[in-house]
Amino acid sequence: MSSKRKLQQDYIDPIDFNPSLYPTTSRKRRVVSSASAALLSSAASGTSASASASALNFYYNGDNDSNNNMSRRKSRSTNNWGRSSGASSGPTVNSKAVSKMFDEIAEDDDPNVATMEGICAFAEKLDIDPMEDIRILVLLQKMGANEKPAQISREEWIKGCEKLQTDSIQKFKDLLPSLDTGFMANGNEFRDFYKFAFQFNRQGTHKTLEKELVVVLVQMTLKDRLSGERLSSFVEFLNETKDTSYNRITLDQWMSFYDFSKECPDLNDYDEETSAWPVLIDDFVDFATKMQM
Repeated sequence: MSSKRKLQQDYIDPIDFNPSLYPTTSRKRRVVSSASAALLSSAASGTSASASASALNFYYNGDNDSNNNMSRRKSRSTNNWGRSSGASSGPTVNSKAVSKMFDEIAEDDDPNVATMEGICAFAEKLDIDPMEDIRILVLLQKMGANEKPAQISREEWIKGCEKLQTDSIQKFKDLLPSLDTGFMANGNEFRDFYKFAFQFNRQGTHKTLEKELVVVLVQMTLKDRLSGERLSSFVEFLNETKDTSYNRITLDQWMSFYDFSKECPDLNDYDEETSAWPVLIDDFVDFATKMQM
């Protein structure tokens, strides 16, 4: 047995699940935007068109030359202009409306948290299917839902609405076209989102995802990024493998499949002896090669 495979089989998911901190939800609710998804890294390296509308407030200190009356007058004039300009330099959000939207999706026993149930209800208000539409995950990433998996806090919600300049359902709907992953660059921007998709869909303190969830999520996130053949063969591999070490997928395995697929589009170029990829990739290539034969 190779040392790489031994490490793979020795891996144990560190689970310290506390139901009181992380309410259990059904698998369907844990997948936002397809089953998550919403979806949706990091924060993405790019910003949405709406985010660029954030207001800038300019305050000019004025001239400190106390011996020059003209300078002082000019300073006061500039100062007043600066404050006036700052107050009207860009759109602002209605904080009460933002809080009210969050109140409608927050947990009954914790008004400062919206879990998957509330997130799915919000997605339905946007007329998008939280089990099928990747944009809900993208939206959650852009709003900065990073504190804990499968939820968004009130603070994250407020900051996200300020960033995206959204304080109504209609403004969120207007934002939807810009949330298509097709607008993300193939480099770090999409990779960060792909990582977020995994992290957000974790449950409680689990550091891994159930294989069945990965099957749904990987198709949702990569359907427009990889060839249909590569994606379908990986899904088939996960569905058919009898290796119980793949019952739960790690973040490293999740990221490696995407990185490997971009680096090695032709499986004939893969050399298992010299590769440094996780064992899952070796096993997948063996499976896919046999399928081709």
